[in-house]
Amino acid sequence: MGSQEVLGQAARLASSGLLLQVLFRLITFVLNAFILRFLSKEIVGVVNVRAPLGVLWSLFLGLVWLQLLEVPDPNVAPHYAAGVVLFGLSAVVELLGEPFWFLAQAHMFVKLKVIAESLSVVLKSVLTVFLVLWLPHWGLYIFSLAQLFYTTVLVLCYVIYFTKLLGSPESTKLQTLPVSRITDLLPNITRNGAIINWKEAKLTWSFFKQSFLKQILTEGERYVMTFFNVLSFGDQGVYDIVNNLGSLVARLLFQPIEESFYVFFAKVLEREKDATLQKQEDVAVAAAVLESLLKLALLSGLTITVFGFAYSQLALDIYGGTMLSSGSGPVLLRSYCLYVLLLAINGVTECFTFAAMSKEEVDRYNFVMLALSSSFLVLSYLLTRWCGSVGFILANCFNMGIRITQSLCFIHHYYRRSPHRPLAGLCLSPVLLGAFALSGGVTAVSEVFLCCEQGWPARLGHIALGAFCLGATLGTAFLTETKLVHFLRTQLGVPRCTDKTT
Repeated sequence: MGSQEVLGQAARLASSGLLLQVLFRLITFVLNAFILRFLSKEIVGVVNVRAPLGVLWSLFLGLVWLQLLEVPDPNVAPHYAAGVVLFGLSAVVELLGEPFWFLAQAHMFVKLKVIAESLSVVLKSVLTVFLVLWLPHWGLYIFSLAQLFYTTVLVLCYVIYFTKLLGSPESTKLQTLPVSRITDLLPNITRNGAIINWKEAKLTWSFFKQSFLKQILTEGERYVMTFFNVLSFGDQGVYDIVNNLGSLVARLLFQPIEESFYVFFAKVLEREKDATLQKQEDVAVAAAVLESLLKLALLSGLTITVFGFAYSQLALDIYGGTMLSSGSGPVLLRSYCLYVLLLAINGVTECFTFAAMSKEEVDRYNFVMLALSSSFLVLSYLLTRWCGSVGFILANCFNMGIRITQSLCFIHHYYRRSPHRPLAGLCLSPVLLGAFALSGGVTAVSEVFLCCEQGWPARLGHIALGAFCLGATLGTAFLTETKLVHFLRTQLGVPRCTDKTT
């Protein structure tokens, strides 16, 4: 399979994933905004901060959550123990479906992913709303049962699909799959009689360590909140809602692109080989794609940062009412807008870095991640003591900046002997930068005079002015970033008839 064909498949997977994310995120966004009217900040903090950690460590730390940590007031969060157990069970169910998910992702089964994730998320949201409205006294039962239902539906979709696919010998997709029956996905003895393939086990261990450290870096603030009680359950709830709202665009746009183009880079580039020793056509395509993705990430992140600053309070007021728009909520969301810019750039740079690194380089990177994990946890604790929940976002910004620097160094080193300079994607024209600066100033002034205590006519005026500034900025980007526009048109905007993986 040529690099252009792989690029086409990755682009289709990214665009389909983007449409999928927009669809069910909009549905869950509306449903969650509705549910917030019926919940307290405390139960949101328990469900979204502590319970997910119980999912992650369900096999190891269940007793810690139930016996050693502070137990919420039963009147605020009833059925806490049973909820933690059910969240843990849902993690086990989801792990059973991981081999099928990886198989579908590696072979770009776009429709399968779209249907499975859409169906499971929508059904979970509907069940949550039903239970909140008709059985509110169930407390954590509501969210734990909804999570278990979500993972069960998701895994069943993958299992049923691959069972039918592998059971039909005439299927053309069987020619490209590394398995011929479902049992091939289960642990088995290799042909030479060895129970463990040590080469694959070492590589798996390297990626496990990397994933473990990334988990600490990504969710470290939840551990600090849980183990050190730096915030009350109510403050944890507000922080988590703002965190989810702030990362909405990151999940909508950046995550599908990162996942899909990681597959592209991993298929086109060869690990263990210098760029000059690989097929130069593939190296050139990878460099051009990386440059365009960096430009897209930078433009998207700057747009969110500039316009998010002036519209954070209004967004929180519309989404959750005064519970979110008063107090620390607006400051949190404004800080998170800056963090989203760093998230966007880091997603693309690490996407390439992890696809091109050799095993030895992955191991070396793990040591850097270990140091980052330790410093991030300490910095989170200190900054939170100093400036409250905003300290978590500042610590995340510091952590993300270091990770971006590491990835940029790797990319520069990878292409140092080639004529390609993909890091040029991080440079914008002065005219576009001026448009961003002007839009930021105009919308900031607009917020002072039109938002958010002046009534809805003033709010609508503030929104209209922001829409005009956004349109002018995007128009400037369209005229100045012609290379990126061409990439989006040719790779993400035009459907292809040759797709055989859907």
